[in-house]
Amino acid sequence: MKLSVLYRGALETCNYACTYCPFAKRPETPEKRIQDTESLQQFLDWVKREQQVQFSVFFTPWGEALPIPRYQQAIMELSHLPHVQKVVMQTNLSSRLSFLQDCQTEKLAFWCTYHPSQVSREKFLQQSRTLLETGVRFSVGVVGRPGHFAEIEALRAALPAEVYLWVNAYHKGHQMYPYTPEQVGFLTGIDPLFEQNTRQYPSRGKACFAGETVITVDEQGDIRRCHFVDQVLGNIHAPDWQEVLRPRACSRRFCDCHIGYVHLKELELYPVFEGGVLERIPAAFFRSP
Repeated sequence: MKLSVLYRGALETCNYACTYCPFAKRPETPEKRIQDTESLQQFLDWVKREQQVQFSVFFTPWGEALPIPRYQQAIMELSHLPHVQKVVMQTNLSSRLSFLQDCQTEKLAFWCTYHPSQVSREKFLQQSRTLLETGVRFSVGVVGRPGHFAEIEALRAALPAEVYLWVNAYHKGHQMYPYTPEQVGFLTGIDPLFEQNTRQYPSRGKACFAGETVITVDEQGDIRRCHFVDQVLGNIHAPDWQEVLRPRACSRRFCDCHIGYVHLKELELYPVFEGGVLERIPAAFFRSP
């Protein structure tokens, strides 16, 4: 059985100071550190124990986890497990990357987000070059704020052609920025799939891989179908946890986040991202190490 697991533990801290983020420059408290360390270890123990499952593990933390040694250790350990096919993490790529030398890098992939207000383009590109040199697959993403268009264009020009640069639609509150046709054309020139991220997909009652072949797991070990439906289906520490995996219809009215709608069956995006669904690398950009 193949299963993709999105893990989000108790971590709620970040080293960046983005104005829109509730975790900006939030330090990790001793209590949270203990809780997150224990829950992460329990998650790792579960993955190690369930050797009949071919896992793809995707770390989607609240904040930034890659610089934290326990997450680097977790990535390293998971990469060496024969029944783990892939280990992916969302990151701002600010971490030192020397730990990669201890990983099976052919199993690793990163979803990297560039924050122009927090890091220089050259520093970010240097980190990207390190990933290229070590053979780690990755995508790079930015938010399509109009004030950042020149920076986005410069980043695309500086990245190798085989590295996919995705653009998320900019939202002010709950409203998407009202892009002009010319702005949409510009961003589509950067990211051919940009318009997919400008839509709210009607999803209630629609078939989805979430809850069937992809799940989320939190610090308690609770299983949910995705990050956007709060219903708990079961717990990874229960002996019968696999029984919760079955086809389900979505209960949300709309789905408008990539890590959600990519799994909607009617959109048929798995072939578009074949080989890189979790790390957001389209098949056309897929680069083997």
